[in-house]
Amino acid sequence: MTSPTYPLDVEALTIDTETARAAARPLAAAYQSARPYNHICIDDFLPDAVLRRVRADLRELPGAESAFDNARERLKTSYNPERLPDYTRHLFQAFNSRPFILFLEELTGIKGLIPDPYFIGAGIHRVANGGHLDIHADFNLHGQMKLERRLNVLIYLNPEWREEWGGSFEVWDKQMTRKEASFVPTYNRMVCFSTGSDTFHGNPEPVNHPEGEHRFSIALYYYTATWDESRKEHSTLFKPRPGTVDQADRAGARRAMTRDILPPILYRRLAGPLRRLGL
Repeated sequence: MTSPTYPLDVEALTIDTETARAAARPLAAAYQSARPYNHICIDDFLPDAVLRRVRADLRELPGAESAFDNARERLKTSYNPERLPDYTRHLFQAFNSRPFILFLEELTGIKGLIPDPYFIGAGIHRVANGGHLDIHADFNLHGQMKLERRLNVLIYLNPEWREEWGGSFEVWDKQMTRKEASFVPTYNRMVCFSTGSDTFHGNPEPVNHPEGEHRFSIALYYYTATWDESRKEHSTLFKPRPGTVDQADRAGARRAMTRDILPPILYRRLAGPLRRLGL
């Protein structure tokens, strides 16, 4: 069996900081030179025994924190770590700990990374058969902490997944003219990438597993204290792929225009009701 890239202790879910940093060093050049934006795909990322226990915990998922079923996010649900079974919950705590932060800083060259104690949007993600997530750039500001979003980490939990079953993670160029890379969401594969207003990505091809299996992943987001008032906040920016039936996010465009027109205090009062109305 291949040695894991990030060799956590299976029981304690700990790793010493120098081992964590050393694991990232051979990968840093590939990450930091990747185009159209910095990213990397790493196979055999965690010890197999860790993910086998996470897979067992998937049989006991609580109610979902959020669910999406619209033209751009179809049949996607998210489960916050604080309500997951103990082992998986503790694993998420390890991903917010100093050794993993130092691993990511060594890998990406981004210093001062801050984990999200709220796990906003993070956790276990499930996409059911027929589901997809269109190409997009992520929201750029953590509302509670006023931090800039800088980094996404995805770890896939799907044994023997094939490309023809859909759900592959796609990297698109900044002009949305072509797909630059695609990664099948197979078991113990980790994808990490820098986030910005033009780092377009997603899993737009619908999941079509022949036995109806769901597509599962671990999703983690990291931030830096680099936000200032000169920056323009935005929510998720969806972009249709050329030559496809992908739908433009007209509601999102209307909200952006409304944000530009209204005074900030008035927009904050209206943003929630507008979003609930789909406007």
